Amino acid sequence: MSEAQPAARTGVRDLTAFQKNILVVLAEEPRYGLAVKRELEEYYGEEVNHGRLYPNLDDLVEEGMVEKSELDKRTNQYALTDAGVEAVFDDLSWALGKFVATDERAERVRDVVAEHE
Repeated sequence: MSEAQPAARTGVRDLTAFQKNILVVLAEEPRYGLAVKRELEEYYGEEVNHGRLYPNLDDLVEEGMVEKSELDKRTNQYALTDAGVEAVFDDLSWALGKFVATDERAERVRDVVAEHE
């Protein structure tokens, strides 16, 4: 487990925001570690340290939300598992349930979804 993480977690509600963002990046397509790192750096606008990324990827693998496979001797690929997909849906559902409190917000969410279809 990475530092400052609880010994046992019970799903997406116990993941850090950084771990949830890893899941979202992997929701698009499987990626090797450096590609995940680049996506996160673009999102955060700053460097993501290897010492932060890989322990969190390993934690997500341990939790069964991410699958790790070897592309070659030096490169691993990471992919969302069914549990990882459900974790992303669970988190989105919870956030949208809280956020979509008005018709105006609901319309904005529909616009965002339509934009990505």
